[in-house]
Amino acid sequence: MAKKTDTGQYFEGIGRRKEAVARVRLFPAGKEAFYRINGRDYQEYFSVKRLSQLVFTPLKILDSSLRKGTGVEIRVRGGGVKAQSEAVVLGLGRALAKFNPELKKELRVMGYLTRDPRRVERKK
Repeated sequence: MAKKTDTGQYFEGIGRRKEAVARVRLFPAGKEAFYRINGRDYQEYFSVKRLSQLVFTPLKILDSSLRKGTGVEIRVRGGGVKAQSEAVVLGLGRALAKFNPELKKELRVMGYLTRDPRRVERKK
């Protein structure tokens, strides 16, 4: 189910990994694509190239025509940089599954809808 704001209609997904929590808003069919994390460009936020590439891998499932105008706004907090990037991937996968339910099976097979339950073991 799509929600509405001033910037238009969006689909939301929540992703978690260890202590990191990401709230992802997917804006389909915009004028131009944008990818912002906590108000900054995603390449600026995830300065490690490997992580900045990992973050938007679920979007590669979309057709190139749909991907052109797709905007993504992310709020992420807690945890480390790697956990945050993995939380964003899960949140983006969930938002894509709401946007187009036909993609759900493909997203599940590729592992974008599976939450990693591992946590840091307590010190004994």
